Amino acid sequence: MAPRPNWKGYLKLSLVSCPVALYPATTTSERVSFRTLNRETGNRVRRQFVDEVTGEPVEAEQQAKGYEVAKGEYIVMEDDELKSVQLESSHTIDIERFVPRADIDELYLDTPYYLAPTDRVGEEAFAVIRDAMRAEKKVGLARAVLFRRERLLMLQPRDKGIVATSLHFANEVHAASGYFDEIPDLELPKEMLELAKHIIDKMSGKFEPDKFEDRYETALIELIRSKQRGMPPTRPQPTHRQTNVVNLMEALRRSVEGERAAGGGGASASSSSRKQAGRPVRAPRKGKARASKAG
Repeated sequence: MAPRPNWKGYLKLSLVSCPVALYPATTTSERVSFRTLNRETGNRVRRQFVDEVTGEPVEAEQQAKGYEVAKGEYIVMEDDELKSVQLESSHTIDIERFVPRADIDELYLDTPYYLAPTDRVGEEAFAVIRDAMRAEKKVGLARAVLFRRERLLMLQPRDKGIVATSLHFANEVHAASGYFDEIPDLELPKEMLELAKHIIDKMSGKFEPDKFEDRYETALIELIRSKQRGMPPTRPQPTHRQTNVVNLMEALRRSVEGERAAGGGGASASSSSRKQAGRPVRAPRKGKARASKAG
């Protein structure tokens, strides 16, 4: 059974429309979660809003949203006033433009949703929009009001449905220059790059998400089970320890040698590289190349 939709309305392309619903495509419900307890009684505690000046509790019916216009000065906004801000995108996903998928920078991707028709009458219109995008190899850009905020959506055909991925607006994405401008331009030795490319080649494969487990989550579950059995928690041993600074070229060579010694398998290369990744390394001085640390 499909989960409850986050949004219901209409998908619209020019004069063609159909009723649709947005469903969450991902979940965090399987994660370990904790409750806050009173250590003395073992009872759960609940959060309570208090007046920051008087210290008195403020019950739900007395709570209101406020926008701060000056220090300590607020404009109170009532729920019915906020609900009055109705945009067409509150009920309609109106496709505004089609672009190649490659035009959308991965930095702008936020949350994925499954978009599906909600009745038999609209299935044909939904299929027409979906298949036309697939044939033209384009994704659609539209808007929808989700959780009281208008979000930009990227619509992309997937199987028999459409994935609608919310996108960040331009003012929500930091420019990379503020973080990368001070990284120096280094003239790297050819042999060093060839060794790194060799390691990458041996460690390359297909993306198989089921091969990656949340090791922190697994460790948390094991800790909880140990406490249930009344056993002392086991502390995992570190897989590597910090060692002296080594030469970057030597670290690359050792990674390749470790992979060859293990039979040339990708897993061996991965293990060897992880071991080296724990060590701070520096580039050898060659010509004008500057020393740098990697790790």
